[in-house]
Amino acid sequence: MQSEVLASIRTAVKNAMKGEFYKNRFAGIDADGIDSKQAFEKLPFTDKDDLRQAYPLGLAAVPDEKIVRIHSSSGTTGTPVIIPYTQKDVDDWAIMFKRCYETAGITNLDRVHITPGYGLWTAGIGFQNGAELLGAMTIPMGPGNTDKQIKMMIDMKSTVLCATSSYALLLAEEIEKRGLRDKIHLKKGVIGSERWGEKMRRRIAGELGVELYDIYGLTEIYGPGIGMSCKHECGMHIWTDYLYFEIIDPKTGKILPEGEIGELVITTLRKEGAPLIRYRTHDLTRLMPGKCRCGLDYPRIDTLIGRSDDMVKVRGAMIYPSRVDELLATIDGVSSEYQIMIDHLNGKDILTLFFETPLEMGEASEKLEKLVEHEFKARIGLIPNAKAVGMGELPRSEKKSTRVFDNRY
Repeated sequence: MQSEVLASIRTAVKNAMKGEFYKNRFAGIDADGIDSKQAFEKLPFTDKDDLRQAYPLGLAAVPDEKIVRIHSSSGTTGTPVIIPYTQKDVDDWAIMFKRCYETAGITNLDRVHITPGYGLWTAGIGFQNGAELLGAMTIPMGPGNTDKQIKMMIDMKSTVLCATSSYALLLAEEIEKRGLRDKIHLKKGVIGSERWGEKMRRRIAGELGVELYDIYGLTEIYGPGIGMSCKHECGMHIWTDYLYFEIIDPKTGKILPEGEIGELVITTLRKEGAPLIRYRTHDLTRLMPGKCRCGLDYPRIDTLIGRSDDMVKVRGAMIYPSRVDELLATIDGVSSEYQIMIDHLNGKDILTLFFETPLEMGEASEKLEKLVEHEFKARIGLIPNAKAVGMGELPRSEKKSTRVFDNRY
């Protein structure tokens, strides 16, 4: 660990300890004593449950008069996590987001169509602030009202679509269905907030005729805009002048070497309102070796493969949505959209896998169901009840798609 990084970490720890949360959590710790990578790695991790206990403003490390905004995590269960921002935090976030757009080759000549939500969620306003700092024409639509979205997209000649992958797919399908492909001017899509598979990526890119870029972020760490893919599609560049990244074994907490998949842990280096030290994101990825062909002098993490806490266990088999994505992507006739239903009936766990297919329902779809069941058993370890449905029959979302419904509890 370079000396300037250590100095930034010591400053970050001191700033964090100005607040009630870390003053208690790091009681007895001397920030000036963090003089090596090993010393830093002795600091305890911070998890989302810890942040919930600080509700409402226990995370604040500055006086109230310096707080200009709050955001809250997008989770729908449990006590919300409230993240306070100073004006410097807001400005720094916009700088990082502008850098994301620039990494995708987006300029002030573009027209940026923003569909993620506004309000306590960080998404919409993050996309907007970055686009405005870039100097691009910003179209802050927010989610929903697909008819109006498409009309504005056509009339305003939007060139960049910002969306979740689920809503980008919904828009792509509607544009294709209405025969409006030649009336839109989109060139690029900036997609974030959920993991998505290669088959879904190909569908969106093909139906909209755009280059797609992954953007990364989470409310606890500013929001979207802390990492971005480039045109070479080989991971996401991460802004290490604002954040320090580690990859750990999610079970043991041990630091993993570059290239190994584990859980991403982030420390904020410049955040004022709610600094976070060794925050466990639960996102699974890896630090990618080598320098990117684009020449950008920032390291990369790989495209997210899932979360350490989204695994479900059924009849002894561990199931990650990312593995189901990968499996279905290899089977011809299976579309990108699927849902898993898990029930407990007559003393036994039952997994039903619904998947979309362009095939007509009948003998061909039944053969495809048998193939899916065979491949699922071979690669994941149990036989599901595979059910083919027509294209568009599974629900679409304006936010994030839910893939797994566990009805056992």
